[in-house]
Amino acid sequence: MKLFLIGLFSGIIGGMGIGGGTILIPALTIIMGVEQHTAQSVNLLSFIPTAVIALIYHLKKRNIKYSILPLIITGGIIGSLVGANIAIVTKAILLKKIFAILLFLIGIYEILSKPRK
Repeated sequence: MKLFLIGLFSGIIGGMGIGGGTILIPALTIIMGVEQHTAQSVNLLSFIPTAVIALIYHLKKRNIKYSILPLIITGGIIGSLVGANIAIVTKAILLKKIFAILLFLIGIYEILSKPRK
């Protein structure tokens, strides 16, 4: 039941475009005791079906700006190759700390950023 609820909440967040990994990775490592590398791998695999569903919805609502896609996709491919190679050689405890710092900084940014008009 815990895994279902973790998947449900990460799917909701992922469908909103925020990134389900912000819920899934900490929940798997903290609540379920899964090793960091494994949690990140599970996150990447679970991202595929949730992204497809969200993409279909956003396509129907015409929320996609096609002109920026080539650069974002190219950057994403290059970044994922670099990031995967870094993750492979990084110890799990350091990876966990880097992820925690990233989430903390994103949270601070969100709190301090001014709302858009």
